[in-house]
Amino acid sequence: MGNRKIGVIILAAGASSRLGHPKQLVEFKGKTLLQHIIDVADSFEFHSQVLVLGAKADEIKTRIDSRNFQVVYNENWEEGMGTSIRKGIFEALKLQNELDHMLILLSDQPLVNKENIEELIRVQLETDKPATFSEYAGEVGVPAIFSKEIFSELQDLKKDQGAKKLILNDQINFETVKFEAGNFDVDTRADVELLKKMEER
Repeated sequence: MGNRKIGVIILAAGASSRLGHPKQLVEFKGKTLLQHIIDVADSFEFHSQVLVLGAKADEIKTRIDSRNFQVVYNENWEEGMGTSIRKGIFEALKLQNELDHMLILLSDQPLVNKENIEELIRVQLETDKPATFSEYAGEVGVPAIFSKEIFSELQDLKKDQGAKKLILNDQINFETVKFEAGNFDVDTRADVELLKKMEER
């Protein structure tokens, strides 16, 4: 990372309504999905680390080791991901107000690993673009990293919008990093069953 100050936000506030129980706590290879991404992110020396919880926050907190993350509660989690992004950025900048970049991660992508994040950071720092997104299945999304010049635009996202909304703004010139495994996330019981089969391989 050199002398760049990078913060990380893990968004884990959703209610997992399609699954019926917290997907943050679904287990894969001996860890909950949320613990997996916490451990991956905590292996870096980020300058600010924030975990945003919402639905079932008390239950989730008892099942994880938050390590060096500041755990915050998004009281508006029902209104959509945009509220969690805003909350996360606000809290991350409270911890370190001179951040140069912000990495956003989700709790339901079990195949994200340290190498994926390293590549995102490398491309972002080398190209100095406003954002670097992961690319999978012909789409772009998270994990993604953003430069400080668009923190305000992230904070201006509407309640139900995710960070991917920013790519629709023609003024944002972004890079991408191929990460086909990022297309798999856990939303349904079928996804959980697929995850179990992957674990057996």
